[in-house]
Amino acid sequence: MAGTDVLPQPLDEIQHVADLVLDLEVELDRKSLSMRQMLELEAGSVVKLTRSAGENIDIVIGGTVVAYGEIVVIEDMMGVRITDFNLEG
Repeated sequence: MAGTDVLPQPLDEIQHVADLVLDLEVELDRKSLSMRQMLELEAGSVVKLTRSAGENIDIVIGGTVVAYGEIVVIEDMMGVRITDFNLEG
């Protein structure tokens, strides 16, 4: 009978860095405003963006795209659903 060696699971292989804290960046959109528009902003102002729920976005750690996701709205909050991982980077 063949050996009963168990292959290590991916999380087992990186257990020594599993608690490392990383900054996750999700950029929803960019917008250019004039200085006049910036000065007119106040608490409660709304800046309309061109992106909406369901659109694809990049998920970045340390300047590198590590995954892709889509914008989702859950009740009155926005979130990102991970749709794929960037295995090429």
